[in-house]
Amino acid sequence: MTQLFPSMDFHKFDPFMIGFDEVFKQFEDLSKTAKKAVAYPPYNIKQVKENKYVIEMAVAGFAKTDIEVTLEGNKLVVKGAAKEDETDTSEYLFKGIANRGFNHEFKIADKIEIENAELANGMLKIWLSNMVKAQDLIKKIPLVSKD
Repeated sequence: MTQLFPSMDFHKFDPFMIGFDEVFKQFEDLSKTAKKAVAYPPYNIKQVKENKYVIEMAVAGFAKTDIEVTLEGNKLVVKGAAKEDETDTSEYLFKGIANRGFNHEFKIADKIEIENAELANGMLKIWLSNMVKAQDLIKKIPLVSKD
């Protein structure tokens, strides 16, 4: 944890926090993921409603069969492998359109559910929902007497 929060000593929070070891590990993993983040293809992450999100990726030139979207634990993985058109015998005088594969990983919380993914007009959209669980609501705990 010292890499992400160099001046933060998480052990001083121990008396107040129970079961947060995994959260601190996720922060560390997130720090490592951010360091190797790539900019291709460009993408947006938008909140469209209170508990609804969409990841938009500009994937012009990729067909539906060239893209794979998977959920691996708490990682949303988007892979693209563009295939060259073998029937095209043209000679490029200039090639400025990137036609390379990509691999993006997004860390998602346990409460996030992936609704669907769609590809239209060169834009991949992955729709996400934040599922508010009953445990997130205020709950009164009854006291029982042990006389």
